[in-house]
Amino acid sequence: MRLQKWHGFSLWLVTLGFLQITSGAYVGINIGTDVSDLPSASDIVTILKANRITHVRLYDADARMLKALSNSGIDVIVSVTNEEVLGIGESPSTAAAWINKNVAAYLPSTNITYIAVGSEVLTSVPNVGQVLVPAMNYLRKALVAANLNFQVKVSAPQSMDLIPKSFPPSTAAFNSSWNSIIYQLLQFLKNTGSSYMLNAYPYYGFSEGNGIFPLEYSLFQPLPAVKQIVDPNTLFHYDSMFDAMVDATYYSIEAMNFSGIPVMVTETGWPSSGGSNEPDATTEHALAFNKNLISRVLNGTGPPSQPDKTINTYIYELFNEDKRSGPVSEKNWGLFFTNGTAVYPLILNTSDRITANSTGEFCVAKADADTDKLQDGLNWACGPGQANCSAIQQGQPCYEPNTVVNHASYAYNDYYQRMHSSGGTCDFQGTAMLTTADQSTGSCIFTGSSNTSSGGLTPSLAPSNPQSGSFSVVPLSRLQLLLWVICLALV
Repeated sequence: MRLQKWHGFSLWLVTLGFLQITSGAYVGINIGTDVSDLPSASDIVTILKANRITHVRLYDADARMLKALSNSGIDVIVSVTNEEVLGIGESPSTAAAWINKNVAAYLPSTNITYIAVGSEVLTSVPNVGQVLVPAMNYLRKALVAANLNFQVKVSAPQSMDLIPKSFPPSTAAFNSSWNSIIYQLLQFLKNTGSSYMLNAYPYYGFSEGNGIFPLEYSLFQPLPAVKQIVDPNTLFHYDSMFDAMVDATYYSIEAMNFSGIPVMVTETGWPSSGGSNEPDATTEHALAFNKNLISRVLNGTGPPSQPDKTINTYIYELFNEDKRSGPVSEKNWGLFFTNGTAVYPLILNTSDRITANSTGEFCVAKADADTDKLQDGLNWACGPGQANCSAIQQGQPCYEPNTVVNHASYAYNDYYQRMHSSGGTCDFQGTAMLTTADQSTGSCIFTGSSNTSSGGLTPSLAPSNPQSGSFSVVPLSRLQLLLWVICLALV
C-alpha cells in the first residue's frame, strides 16, 4: 500500500477462492499482523474456512500459519519480506535455504502456489531494486533444483505508483527510471509463465485526485451519461477506476514490448473509517467498493483491452490493524474483527450469494415448539448445518428479540435457503415449518428475502460481540454431534 503496510502475513477471502467461479476468477484476502489481539494461526484458518476462503496471501513465511494451513484446501502465496530481498539477491545459497525452509518443508500438505518477492520494492525500498530480479532468479533456480518449479511460481508485487500517469490507460507507461529492472522483471515473468502482481487502490486514486474522477467511478457504480470515462485514443469506456488501473498496467507492459503476461491484483480495498480529514473512508463506501469489486472480479472478464483475461484479486485486508501508525484510515481496512465477526456485512462466497428465493418460502421455527428441541436445532443449524448465524449475535441486526424462537427461525431459514436445492428440508425434529411470509423486519433481512440482493457473510458461530470471546450458540457434545450428523444424512 501507499504507506507500506507490510507486516506479517496476508490472506485472501471467497470460495472468493475467497470466491471462485467456473471461469476460474477468484477473490482472496490479505492479512496484516499489526493487531493487538491477533488470533492464533489455527483460529485464523478457522475464520477462513468459515467463510469458504480458498486463496490466501502471507506477507512472510510464518511457520505457524503455514503449518495451520496444512490440508486446509487453501491456496497460499508466501512472501519474501523486503528485509530478506537483499540477502537472497546476493546469494544463491541463501535463496536455496529459504526455499528449503519456507516452501519445500510444507509441500504438498500446504498448497503453496506463489512466492511474492518483497512488497513494492521499487517504490518502497528502491535501494534494493537492483537485486530484485536476481533474487527472483535464485529462488526460481532453487525451486527447479527441488523439482517444485511446476507447482510454485515467483513474482513481485508492485505499486500502481510505478506508473506515473495511468490515464488514459492507452498511453500509460512505467517510470522510465526503472526501465532496465522492469524489463528484466517482465522477461522473468514471461519466461516462467508467472503473473505481474499489482497493488491497485482506487481509494487513493479518488481521495488524492482533487475531484478529477467521480466517486461512483471509484466504487464500481453506474455513471450518468455526462460523466462517462472514455479513453480518447481507443474509445474504450471504463466503468471503474479499478479496470482503468489494470488496463493501464497491461498497456505499460505492452509499451515494454511484452504480451501474454497476466495481471493479478494482489492488493485492493477501501477503509471503513478515517479521521476528520478523510471523509471518503466510510463504512458505506467500503461496503460498496468491496461488494461491487467481488461482483466485478467474479464475472470472469478482463479490462476493456483484455476482455478474455480474468482479474484474480486479493482484498486488503482480513483484520483491522489497530496498532498501525499514520492516519486513522490506516487502522481500518479490515473486513473482520479478530473474533471473526464482520466489520460490515459482505458476502464473500458465491455459494452465499442468495437473492430472492425461487420458492417464495421461508423456513421458520414453530412458536409452540419445545424450547429444548429449538435450542438443539439452533445449535445444529449454526454448527454442522453451516448456517450463517452472525446476524443473530449480540449487537447484530437480528439479535432482537432475544428469544430462542427468533434466533432459531433465522438459523433454520438460512440453512434451508442454502440447502433446499440439494435436498435440505425444513423440519428440525418437527420444530420448523414453511411460510410464504417474509420474516424480514427493519435492518434484519432474512436470507432469500426479496428486500435485499445479499445477506451478510461472517463466520458461523461468531462471538456475540467484537470484544467478547463467548458464543451465544450452546456447544454440542460429541453424542449430540453424532446424532445430528445421522439426522443430516436422513434429511
